[in-house]
Amino acid sequence: MIDLYYWTTPNGHKITMFLEEAGLPYTIHPIDIGKGDQFQPDFLRISPNNRIPAIVDHAPADGGDPISVFESGAILLYLADKTGRYIPHTLRERNEVLQWLFWQMGGLGPMAGQNHHFNAYAPERVPYAIDRYVRETARLYGVLNKQLADREFIGGDYSIADMACYPWVVPHERQGQNLAEFPALQRWFEAIAARPATIRAYEQAARINTRPSVSDEESRRILFGQDARTIK
Repeated sequence: MIDLYYWTTPNGHKITMFLEEAGLPYTIHPIDIGKGDQFQPDFLRISPNNRIPAIVDHAPADGGDPISVFESGAILLYLADKTGRYIPHTLRERNEVLQWLFWQMGGLGPMAGQNHHFNAYAPERVPYAIDRYVRETARLYGVLNKQLADREFIGGDYSIADMACYPWVVPHERQGQNLAEFPALQRWFEAIAARPATIRAYEQAARINTRPSVSDEESRRILFGQDARTIK
């Protein structure tokens, strides 16, 4: 059994997508980040960065005590290695999938996240920042479009690289992107959206949360008012 500490963000969706694809039994523990659940001591013991998602695996492959994992990319890799699914077993193919997983973690996610912030959440419009992150998101979409020009999925077969990237493309309109300008990316996006496991994962999200995480000034303060004092 997997305990999943989750909220309805792109990084959270990555893990429900994997768990639904793999058919692993799991229990969702909602962490409402707009209310500050991420600062509760029980959650911080498994996710010291006070971010979702995180998991606890009560049946690790070594047969030992439960294992906790935080950071969405690390969780995807852990689950792929645990199940032997959605990651290639040969050296070169595995390396390609891991490169694109890290590309999402270091590029697409952070840049699209800043795009979201300055377009939707910043208290004042900062044209330079908006232009900077919309353009960088477009560049990254172009990189992914080129990778997908001659293959069905990012690493060839469906993998954790696809699960990592897809949720960050879902809000493409909010990011100022037109998928029609990226035909290979659009074809890939539509194929993943139609997968039964993807549909089930997003149905979970709709059941758990029906409101934006930033819904008032208090949730804005909780999400965007953190600094080093938050950790003490």
